[in-house]
Amino acid sequence: MVYETYSAEETAQLGEKLAQQFKPGSICALNGELGVGKTVFAQGVAQGLGITEPICSPTFTIVQVYEEGRMPFYHFDVYRIADLEEMEEIGYEEYFYGDGFTLVEWAERIEGMMPSRYERISIEKDLEKGFDYRRIVVESVGDENGGAL
Repeated sequence: MVYETYSAEETAQLGEKLAQQFKPGSICALNGELGVGKTVFAQGVAQGLGITEPICSPTFTIVQVYEEGRMPFYHFDVYRIADLEEMEEIGYEEYFYGDGFTLVEWAERIEGMMPSRYERISIEKDLEKGFDYRRIVVESVGDENGGAL
């Protein structure tokens, strides 16, 4: 699926809408350049999961866990991962194969660690269509049963 948004609010609303379809154990890889709106999208996802506390990018902590919604939300930002061993050290499998929903920003950096089935969400800018325009592509990766959506 391809979506187009024209403001940060619309990007967050799309995240909120998609989150209503996520089930425990779902995982999404969230890709896009710096400043494209990955964290804004994640904030919308959190809202869609019923989380009211502030959501910020876990760039320096790698993972933030939010428990208050309809299921746990595991928000990863692997931008600063220098070595895949760091993922092992934080016990990524506990989150990836846990009872909550996992969102991994910069997932292309750990592609070999992603499960066999997940959703890939890519966010792109197109300045010719406006500063706040975003093209958001959602695609299932893995077996014929699809991913999280």
